[in-house]
Amino acid sequence: QVQLVESGGGLVQAGGSLRLSCAVSGGTFSNYAMGWFRQAPGNQREFVATISRSAAVTYYADVVKGRFTISRDNAKNTVYLQMNSLKPEDTAVYYCAADQDRVARTMRNIPGLNYWGQGTQVTVSS
Repeated sequence: QVQLVESGGGLVQAGGSLRLSCAVSGGTFSNYAMGWFRQAPGNQREFVATISRSAAVTYYADVVKGRFTISRDNAKNTVYLQMNSLKPEDTAVYYCAADQDRVARTMRNIPGLNYWGQGTQVTVSS
């Protein structure tokens, strides 16, 4: 059974930084394209960033481009999301996801992704 466990969320002031981690177990990490998504209260879950199996290709939502960086360490079975210059509108529950069939580009479409973590809360105060 594949399990994804996010960590690193918390409360931060606007302009601050956080680094989220997502540890994957129960499968072959290097076989999965990985992604980060978020859901704010009252909103649908939305794409934040995705990364290819080799880490050579990444995609970002326009609203986070230049502020967030997705990376992965295949030796540690972990994907990261470095978030800088945080804004109050970044407040949400952040989820990581893994997919063994899609590539980073097509992981931007949320429905049907293989595996999800439980989420970690990020709150940015103004």
